[in-house]
Amino acid sequence: MIRRLLAGLAIGGALIGAPSAFEAAAQSSPGPAPKMSSLGVDGTEIVVTLGDGRTLRSKDLIGAVLKVRFEGQPADVRIAVAEPDPEDKSKTVWLHTFEARQADGTWANLCGPGPDGRRQGFALKTSDGGLDLTCTSGAVGKCVRFGYRPWATGSDGKSLAPQHAACVRMVRGDYGGAGEAFTRDGMSIDLYDPQGLQAAEMAADQAFEAGWTPEGAVCVHHVRVKENTTLAALEAAYPRLEGRTGAVCTEDFARANGAILFNRSRD
Repeated sequence: MIRRLLAGLAIGGALIGAPSAFEAAAQSSPGPAPKMSSLGVDGTEIVVTLGDGRTLRSKDLIGAVLKVRFEGQPADVRIAVAEPDPEDKSKTVWLHTFEARQADGTWANLCGPGPDGRRQGFALKTSDGGLDLTCTSGAVGKCVRFGYRPWATGSDGKSLAPQHAACVRMVRGDYGGAGEAFTRDGMSIDLYDPQGLQAAEMAADQAFEAGWTPEGAVCVHHVRVKENTTLAALEAAYPRLEGRTGAVCTEDFARANGAILFNRSRD
């Protein structure tokens, strides 16, 4: 689930629905509440700059209402909780409980539960300079929490954005890189990478599945969900995988053909 943030954040006065920190500041000075001059993100922490020069971050924005667009339709999303991700060693990932306004005016959690039961999400900067809201239960959010933070750099000093994009393809089972997912909710996946952000667990009941780039799989040893597709079907649908499925697809083969992320799953 991804929702695009519009150019609006409702915070008091002309902006609607104030968080307590903003209310306290606004009440200390006469006149209308200051307007927002910019809306951005630092890692996954939402950052608002006000016209009077003040900066509000996620923890200051509890109660604020975001103006978003989902499938072309405008919607209101309220920040109910904002807290650091306890699993994030970099201290740059903030988790938010987002609540969407319902038709009857009530609020309901926007996100479904992820593997850890959390129903939270965050904002991410997009390649076109916009902001998207994503849930941690989805592939984009999961890959951030796996350590593939697209705004960060790896041990080699290079951006982790390609690893994040490859991870999203992997989580979705998007072998052809065409946006077609061949996985299923609840599947066990063992992912790992050359930089050691994730290490292979090497479970005995799993085998090498595929090597991945931001464009999809470079080769596929076996499909993750046999009911969803076959190796022959993948080769027919995606010519670049022709001759790159089955036994030929090993980790060494994938690495030699440009894979930057690998995974294992039940064969």
